[in-house]
Amino acid sequence: MPVNRVTAGTPAANIMDHVPMVNILPFGMCSSPANPSVAAATAAALGVLTPMPCMPATAAPWAPGSPQVLLGGMPALNTGSKLLCSWGGVIGVASPGQMTVQVP
Repeated sequence: MPVNRVTAGTPAANIMDHVPMVNILPFGMCSSPANPSVAAATAAALGVLTPMPCMPATAAPWAPGSPQVLLGGMPALNTGSKLLCSWGGVIGVASPGQMTVQVP
C-alpha cells in the first residue's frame, strides 16, 4: 500500500490547530472595531478608523475540515476550512503550503 508523506514545506494541520501564537501567527492589519487595540488607536485618532497589526484571537476550532482525512484523530484542514476570530474576522487557507497531498 503506498504511503503519502508530507515533505518539505508547511506541515499538515487538523481542525484543532487553532491556538494563537502557536498555530496562528500575527499577520496583516486588523480593522475590526471590536478589537481593543483598533478601538484604542481609533479613539486616539479622534474617531478615524486606525487598523492595527493582527493579533489573532481564535478560541474555537477550524470548520469544517475534511472528515475523510484524519490527522491525529481529527479532520484535516483543506482549502475550504475557515477559522473565526473573536474580533469578527474570518481566517482561511490562501495557499496550502504543500502540493504533495490533496485533501478532499
